[in-house]
Amino acid sequence: MKNLGTHAIVIGASMGGLMAARALADFYTTVTVLERDLLPAADTPRKGVPQGRHTHGLLARGNAVLEELFPGYTNEVVTQSGGLVGDVANDITWIGRNVTLAHGKSDLFGLLASRPVLEGHVRRRLLALRNVRAIDNCAVLGLASDAARQRVTGVRMRVDAGAEQTIIADLVVDATGRGSSGAAWLEELGYPPPAIEKVEIGISYMTRTYRRRPTDLGGRQGIVVAGSAPNWRNGVLLAQEGDSWIVSAGGFLGDDAPDNDQGFLAYLATLPTMEIHDVVANAEPLSDFRRYRYAASQRRRYEALAHFPEHYLAFGDAICSFNPVYGQGMTVAALEALALQRCLRAGSIDLARRFFRRAARITDIPWEIAVGNDLRHPRIKGERAPMLRFLNWYIGRLHLAATHDSTLTTAFLKVVNLMAPPPSLLGPAIAWRVWRGSRRVAPPVSSPWIESSDCTPAD
Repeated sequence: MKNLGTHAIVIGASMGGLMAARALADFYTTVTVLERDLLPAADTPRKGVPQGRHTHGLLARGNAVLEELFPGYTNEVVTQSGGLVGDVANDITWIGRNVTLAHGKSDLFGLLASRPVLEGHVRRRLLALRNVRAIDNCAVLGLASDAARQRVTGVRMRVDAGAEQTIIADLVVDATGRGSSGAAWLEELGYPPPAIEKVEIGISYMTRTYRRRPTDLGGRQGIVVAGSAPNWRNGVLLAQEGDSWIVSAGGFLGDDAPDNDQGFLAYLATLPTMEIHDVVANAEPLSDFRRYRYAASQRRRYEALAHFPEHYLAFGDAICSFNPVYGQGMTVAALEALALQRCLRAGSIDLARRFFRRAARITDIPWEIAVGNDLRHPRIKGERAPMLRFLNWYIGRLHLAATHDSTLTTAFLKVVNLMAPPPSLLGPAIAWRVWRGSRRVAPPVSSPWIESSDCTPAD
């Protein structure tokens, strides 16, 4: 690998920042990761990752990319921390449009473990590299630049509430998440901030962990329920390390699940399966209830900026953050790390423009999946173009056919796991199976698979 500079800085030591740092480590003499939190010695939740106590699962594509970036990572999570590898299509039950998709063996393998475990193993592997270091308890105050403000030269920072200091770098990467101060930093340097797209969803979910027994779910590793009419509630139960289940349930636009045993069970009973309810009703709680709220999916259009300083990038959730129920964030960050590697192989000239264009192409698909599905809800505001309405109608037909056709389940989950593009579901072989299979299955009587928003735009 060519050396592109003496020093690169990554702001943020969450999953996105760690993967960005891994990409940079092959091209810079030293890579420094700056983190506001005190990084834990053990794999425990931390303040800077508010969703860290909630449900996580690594999509099949993300698992494959992490294995590429850190060979042996999956085995380490399993053997050292008790994570689980499973066939996404066969070991997990998927329920969408109020129907259960058929199980079947596939080549899709995901990794189940808590967020602290997933992040902890990446952090240890990264910091084991001889040229990577981390500074925690570090508050980044802004960017340093040359006199003409055309090139970022480092960051202004304060460690342990000490005096302000400036660290010089050949490249600075902002991986501070959806709350990034990047737009304000750009304005301080005289650059316009990126345009922001938002889709207000008001998602909220309640999470608790429980003791997992070998007989639960007949030995399967979890259930995922996607929200649909009439109540649009989501639910998920996934196996985790330590013989535990993590359970989350919630809804859109303030439809909160209660934080008490009786109310939580009643909420779970409104899902289109009683399996999560029945496991929770007979399981030993291992944690308190905890709530997570997420107001809007958000995308910053860095790729559309005509002017941008040299030697500075945004990365991961600082570019785009999705409705977390789709579990896409870590996988998108992993794909961006690969894209960053490719860009760096071509050198550092015009790096921002090249990287942001690649990142936008990576983001397009999961953004369309998440936002397109959320816009099925009649009260979510957003444009529903004719093609989106058709696709939501078609996916409804696919779900019906997939109740008895595991080939369709796998095809759908390849798209969900970012292993295949959405147009793959419209190919002749899949479309034929959808047409043939959906004609033989009646839609659920209580909750029609054609929801109102598939046919009628919201206000």
